[in-house]
Amino acid sequence: MGKSEYPVTPAVRFLREKKVCFKQHLYRYEEHGGTRVGAEELGYTEHVLIKTLVMQTDQKRVLLVLMHGDCEVSTRQLARLLGVKSIEPCDEKTASRNTGYAFGGTSPFGTRSRLPVYVEKTIFNLPAILINGGKRGFLVEIEPSELRNILPMTEVEVALPK
Repeated sequence: MGKSEYPVTPAVRFLREKKVCFKQHLYRYEEHGGTRVGAEELGYTEHVLIKTLVMQTDQKRVLLVLMHGDCEVSTRQLARLLGVKSIEPCDEKTASRNTGYAFGGTSPFGTRSRLPVYVEKTIFNLPAILINGGKRGFLVEIEPSELRNILPMTEVEVALPK
């Protein structure tokens, strides 16, 4: 795949449909490399690379959490905010079944099922973010304010430094 070519994923189709301006960034995907690999290869800080985490409540309700690459989610705080006993990451099969994406390539855009989205509030303080475009090794750069325009979401404060 050349530099000018990028995958046309459900996320890309979703962004085009919503008329969102975005830049494409391809990088060499590394299994278990997390946001560190993309940040290093593309020359960004991990803070602007946003993870799309697929989680579930103790009642098996699946949801998405958008979080800075250099932070973890306080599942205890998120559970408290949602009024549930606990929240944990989904297993790979459940995540893929609900989103339509492979682990490491999950985007909040164009998911198979409509899922509740919770976004770390401080993401909106950034001038731009890089978020998964629906394929491993593929990020899209957008203005954070676009999230409010195209996704029904809830802002939360659940970030923990790594």
